[in-house]
Amino acid sequence: MVPSRRLVPLLLLLLFLVGSAAAQVPDGYTPDQPMPMDPETPEVLPMEDRAEVINDHLDTRLDSVVATAMRAEDVDLWIVSGREYNEDPVLATMLPATWQSARRRTILVFHDRGPGEGVERLAVSRYDVAPLFETAWDKDEEPDQWGRLAEIISERDPERIAVNRSETFALADGMTDTGYAGLREALPDRYEQRLVSGEGVAVRWLETRTAAEQTVYPQVVRLARSIIATGFSEAVIQPGVTTTEDVQWWYRERIRDLGLTAWFHPSVSVQRPGATDDEDFSSEQGGRVIQPGDLLHVDFGVTYLRLNTDTQQHAYVLRPGETEAPDGLQRGLRVGNRLQDLLTDRFETGRTGNEVLAAALEAAEAAGIDATIYTHPIGLHGHAAGPTIGLWDQQGGVPGKGDVPLRPNTAFSIELNAAVDVPEWDGQEVLIRLEEDALFTGETVRYLDGRQTELYLIPRP
Repeated sequence: MVPSRRLVPLLLLLLFLVGSAAAQVPDGYTPDQPMPMDPETPEVLPMEDRAEVINDHLDTRLDSVVATAMRAEDVDLWIVSGREYNEDPVLATMLPATWQSARRRTILVFHDRGPGEGVERLAVSRYDVAPLFETAWDKDEEPDQWGRLAEIISERDPERIAVNRSETFALADGMTDTGYAGLREALPDRYEQRLVSGEGVAVRWLETRTAAEQTVYPQVVRLARSIIATGFSEAVIQPGVTTTEDVQWWYRERIRDLGLTAWFHPSVSVQRPGATDDEDFSSEQGGRVIQPGDLLHVDFGVTYLRLNTDTQQHAYVLRPGETEAPDGLQRGLRVGNRLQDLLTDRFETGRTGNEVLAAALEAAEAAGIDATIYTHPIGLHGHAAGPTIGLWDQQGGVPGKGDVPLRPNTAFSIELNAAVDVPEWDGQEVLIRLEEDALFTGETVRYLDGRQTELYLIPRP
């Protein structure tokens, strides 16, 4: 049958969309490491048990990670100093679980005595930080805290003394100008030339995930995802009534009810047919009533056992009579999964974040994917120290943070988006915005608790 002239444009559009889909997602492509759709919420430990886990993890980290970091950066002595309510970010990760902050001025000193003897840990502090650190200051004998630190340094005579000062990483820039001035004034002149930036040591300390943390981290991510799944269900959302702002606050309340904390306020947004928002990632959409046919997006992160999560996922609100999302949206999610693969396949020990970004974007372009990549380290902080792999508004590379090489046993939030056209929405462009937490072993990337490969459906069929 010869098609009518009116049908020809429609057929050409269909052929274009089919060709585009094939270019973006290979035939038979099935993403691996899928997540359970509705995971049960793992048990949240009582506060006393949490403190025990945190201190056990900290003890292991201090015994193993510090020495490795100092030797890799050729540092003999490392000083970490902070004051109450103005903590060095590194210091906050080294305090016992029951310490809410530094007390007065807390100075921690690490002295590498060599592979045979290990790293000596001292606390030049008015308050006891035992058993993690040996108390090394008696104010009655030496009233000047900086003076006592200078004595410790002189006794050990280190060649390279690291302090946390960095133009690149805020997390490695915890030594204030007043603190640095106090240190330099107290030090004998011969040691002033031995002061070096502690940026490298601080980044390695913060980014390294120990075996114990790698065991616990999947449960922390499962906990976060169980909250997301409930919020993106009929248990919370009544189409035509519930707003995106209602869901945001439900998430915040649920986090509190479980005895957890959020390191940023959850956000929930909507994409729907015919809506064209001129908003970027620095804007907020505001509260909107959720309707059938909406594609929902959440950005969500919790802190538990001093580990952070950062997750972005999607849900579709079924229209009357629908039992699944439109094919175009489902295909869009597969395109997003394919983009995740193109990125993580290019993770390689020693490659910088900028090198990984360039290689992944080149692969995405070759695959016909309209991609934006903005992946970051995660762990003891949400936006953690380590190699940045793009920012949403810096796709040509990130000077400084993007020049750091990837190292084994580090965790990343695989954060990105793919712009796809949805035929059922008259070809409207939709952003599939995904973020999943993963571990880089040095050889492979493993999602800590799987990744979204199917849209949440509201209500569940």
